[in-house]
Amino acid sequence: MTSRAAPQPRNPTDGAPRDGAPAGAPRRSPPARTGRRPGSPDTRQVILEAARTTFAELGYAGASVRRIAAAAGVDAALVHHYFGSKEKLFLSTVEVPIDLPRVLVGIGAGGIDGLGERLIRTILGVWESPAGASIGAALRTALADPARARMLREFLVPQIVGPLLGPLHLPAREAELRTGLLMTQVLGVITGRYLLAVEPLASLSVDELARNVGATLQHYLTGPLEERGP
Repeated sequence: MTSRAAPQPRNPTDGAPRDGAPAGAPRRSPPARTGRRPGSPDTRQVILEAARTTFAELGYAGASVRRIAAAAGVDAALVHHYFGSKEKLFLSTVEVPIDLPRVLVGIGAGGIDGLGERLIRTILGVWESPAGASIGAALRTALADPARARMLREFLVPQIVGPLLGPLHLPAREAELRTGLLMTQVLGVITGRYLLAVEPLASLSVDELARNVGATLQHYLTGPLEERGP
């Protein structure tokens, strides 16, 4: 006589949805996710595009990380995750491949004496580095695009030039004049040497160029200036 296997006990959940609904009941779809966009491969680009638009509309000072995050539909923590800081995010929007504040942070550490030469030596050193070609491309783009030019100007004055002039405690009008003179001199040297290849500027050694231009920058920083009219 052949013995028959005992029937296995039935799992009470067999044939029924796991959410506890009776067997045969329609299965519910999971609720749709709401809230801000999570991190994903395209999140960085979304943040970058939102930042470009926000900086163009509000300028560097007016564009906060929270506002940029809101425009991108992400949490502000993701902006810091991908870019680290507002400064680095801005430099990414104008495609400058270096951290300018970090590069320039040591320039003022040596005091006001020799500041002009240290400044131009540092700037020339960056342009002579492998990053120089990318910076040149970013500058050409900024010169051809008024919105980017304004963003770059609004970033450079308070974030780069401002800290250099800060220890001098200058009146506002004088600080504004010295800033303008300093920036036009540096941009003129960069444009003439690296973008237009004006001779003999393009062929001078960094040392010779830094000594000559540094003296002019030092005058703009600390030398006597003609008084401005009312």
